[in-house]
Amino acid sequence: MQLSHEPVLNELDIQAEPFAVCTLEGSCKLYLGQRPEAVWHYVVSGTGKLKIQSMTDVELHSGRIVLVPAGSRHSLIHNGSADVSGGVNIPAKLDLERIAAKGEGNGKMIVLCGAVSLGMRNTNGLVDLLRTPLHLDIETSAIAERAVLGIIDEVTGHRTGGQAMVRLLLLQCVFEILRQRLEAGDPALIWLSGLADPNLWQALRVMLDNPGGAHSLESLAEAAGMSRSRFAEQFKAAYGRAPMSFLRELRMARAAQMLLDGRQPVKQIARKLGFQSRSAFTRAFTEFCGQSPRLFRTSDHSCY
Repeated sequence: MQLSHEPVLNELDIQAEPFAVCTLEGSCKLYLGQRPEAVWHYVVSGTGKLKIQSMTDVELHSGRIVLVPAGSRHSLIHNGSADVSGGVNIPAKLDLERIAAKGEGNGKMIVLCGAVSLGMRNTNGLVDLLRTPLHLDIETSAIAERAVLGIIDEVTGHRTGGQAMVRLLLLQCVFEILRQRLEAGDPALIWLSGLADPNLWQALRVMLDNPGGAHSLESLAEAAGMSRSRFAEQFKAAYGRAPMSFLRELRMARAAQMLLDGRQPVKQIARKLGFQSRSAFTRAFTEFCGQSPRLFRTSDHSCY
């Protein structure tokens, strides 16, 4: 690992909270919709696919962990094949939502699902920067494999504090995904490497803390203690996009989360994200997401 990665990983604040057990029997699809947080899926047993809107399908098999970007509409698909992993029953004692789908065939896929939040240096919102799914096969990591064996032991056992222990073990797995992909130079995590630059971090933190603020290239460069041209060049090299383009994407990602949360009217969300009118926000969001804020919030996409 490059030396600059060490302080970044050391200061990450990751929360991984299990919320559901998904069971797919036979050849079927289970629509999971969208959540304002990033979502992880751990395949306890079985094989199939994870289908994510506008992204390449991710193959699923026993022992695979997948981290899905926040706000991504996605489904679990089971191919109906017989379960060769021996099968695992997750007891009702583990207080998680039970979601099931059933189709033709006797095969079964069981997936443990949860929400992920990611912060750094007392700042939330880093999970907004994840744009593509990440996955890890536990056979490639002794750390992840030990954690997963512990998860299986907890979800099939009868000990007190099972859900808390599952949360801690999954936290190790999520961290291991990030660490492996960072070490491999995965372009999907270019922004994580960029956090090592303390000057650029100051500008990024301004955007994460208040994406709707009246930011400009000049004000962000000032926050970073750089000239406009130097800041623009280094920011794009670190985060893969020009500063103002990055800010627009961050605003739309935050808007999607707020819309899915459902507690604020569209006009209020628009104002909080720096738009002078609801119509201006609607145009920007529709261009970014392919549908209006109202449709994004209310549509039933279960056919996806």
